[in-house]
Amino acid sequence: MFDVVVIGGGHAGTEAAAAAARRGARTALLSFDRQGLGAMSCNPAIGGLGKGHIVREVDAFDGLMARAADAAAIHYRMLNRSKGTAVQGPRVQADRRRYAAAIQAMLAAQPNLSIVEGEAESLILNGERVAGVRLADGRALACRAVVLATGTFLGGRLFRGEERLLGGRIGERAATRMAEQLRALNLPMARMKTGTPPRIDGRTIDWAMLDEQVSDRDPWTMSPMTTVRPLPQIACAITRTTDQTHAIIAAAFHRSPLFTGAIEANGPRYCPSIEDKIKRFADRDSHQIFLEPEGLDDPIVYPNGLSTSLPTDVQTAMIASMPGLERAVITMPGYAVEYDHIDPRALDARLALGAIEGVFCAGQINGTTGYEEAGGQGLIAGLNAAALACNLSPVILDRASSYLGVMIDDLVLQGVTEPYRMLTARAEYRLSLRADNAETRLGAIAEAAQCLSSERMAHRARRLSQRATLHERLTEQRTATDLARAGAAIAQDGARRSAYEWLRFDGVGLIHVAPDAAQGLDPAIVAETLEDARYAPYVERQAEEVARLRADEQILLPAAIDYAAIPGLSQEMIDRLSLARPATLAAASRIRGITPAALSAVLLHARKMAA
Repeated sequence: MFDVVVIGGGHAGTEAAAAAARRGARTALLSFDRQGLGAMSCNPAIGGLGKGHIVREVDAFDGLMARAADAAAIHYRMLNRSKGTAVQGPRVQADRRRYAAAIQAMLAAQPNLSIVEGEAESLILNGERVAGVRLADGRALACRAVVLATGTFLGGRLFRGEERLLGGRIGERAATRMAEQLRALNLPMARMKTGTPPRIDGRTIDWAMLDEQVSDRDPWTMSPMTTVRPLPQIACAITRTTDQTHAIIAAAFHRSPLFTGAIEANGPRYCPSIEDKIKRFADRDSHQIFLEPEGLDDPIVYPNGLSTSLPTDVQTAMIASMPGLERAVITMPGYAVEYDHIDPRALDARLALGAIEGVFCAGQINGTTGYEEAGGQGLIAGLNAAALACNLSPVILDRASSYLGVMIDDLVLQGVTEPYRMLTARAEYRLSLRADNAETRLGAIAEAAQCLSSERMAHRARRLSQRATLHERLTEQRTATDLARAGAAIAQDGARRSAYEWLRFDGVGLIHVAPDAAQGLDPAIVAETLEDARYAPYVERQAEEVARLRADEQILLPAAIDYAAIPGLSQEMIDRLSLARPATLAAASRIRGITPAALSAVLLHARKMAA
């Protein structure tokens, strides 16, 4: 008997299983093949714009992804470096094999966690509650909660030109029986599509004629638990599509499953296939392609930006038409995957499925795309599955606390019409949700959830102590005259301010207000504190909005509310509110198309029901 069974060993499943086990739940991680746990199915990278924020937030809960990325990182790059830290995105290029090995090693060392090989055939139900998982070989795993983290395997079909295969990844079978059961339960389901580019033998690339992109030299890491970069760093390279490339692709539109109608599902708007780019952006004469090595001792290169489902012969010609790739050899052609997903509006903020008590969903089954989005959902689903099974408090994050909260709120309230990808623009409080302060923002929540290891708790205690020390050192008062003497070009307004307050002014640094304040302290904590000071005026302006959000989150809406019975709501509003079933007035306000007048009507009706 297990407390939690997690189905699927990808990024969502591994984070879910580890998170549930960290909370003390007896957990089983069920996967087709234990050697495939933590596999990077598509690109060999972790992080990026918006995505890097999620990785750091998962790490704040002692998740796996950031530490595994550091263990496998062969290229570090801080995206948006020229912009403010709030929108900078840490990203690493990972050695594919070493990343999976790091995940598997952490899972093997995790107490309360068992790895079970097999295919999940169906959920065992006791009325409207889950009681376990039945395997295709006849075994049954009894449990109190299940996390569905099926990735692209749920009813997965592969497309490459005229070729059609069943599977969630090339060479791996689909979760067909589970898909059939979920559809038979009349859950709200639809299809999504994603894709992957051809892989290239790096030994056949003419690297000398390509622009090189070196790894960042400053020694930042994805996780603060990583003190040094363990692997040598290598460069990536950049090529571009040409007029010839575009002509080759356009001439093969009639052979693309995207345009023949074979694939009906929507793909990710922000990561379209190359044929989709050529069709949609016909005025562009080239597109940038990043050539990303997949490992230190692996010659395979991933051409980021070249996702495709065109036939193999077209892919071969397409590759050969780009600078540096004239003699390149494809080791595996690209393909598209179409798979089942559940409308995430059927979930609540715990990522629990309302129709079946004890079932949680994470990753691409919720209509998202990307390793980071999957891992973040896996973390929250795992923590909450453990909460249900072990009578613990749920972990619910809001939009003001984290990108995880933004993502889950977007999913369960708005639903999806295409694979959801995290963007910094989605977070209205992004000035305070920086990647560098994830631990500070979420550490107390993680500690309260009792999901931190003793090593992480010790690390957190050191951080809190050093932050307190630095803030104490920055309380000393300074005048503008003091700063001018120290070399700061500052207006002489006669005011006295603390060193911390002075740091919000342009051109003012520690050297001007407290030159010895950083002595003996972690440089990352010093850098974070300086950014806190610089962003303070903007965050203070947002404080009213956050307070209003938190106040409205306290106004609960009855679960049994009948939106069709509320006068003044349009049919569209009724449909959206009925699908999302917002738990609070604040949540209702974030549903598209819900006007202030409609909110007033909803609030009035809710109060009448409570009277």
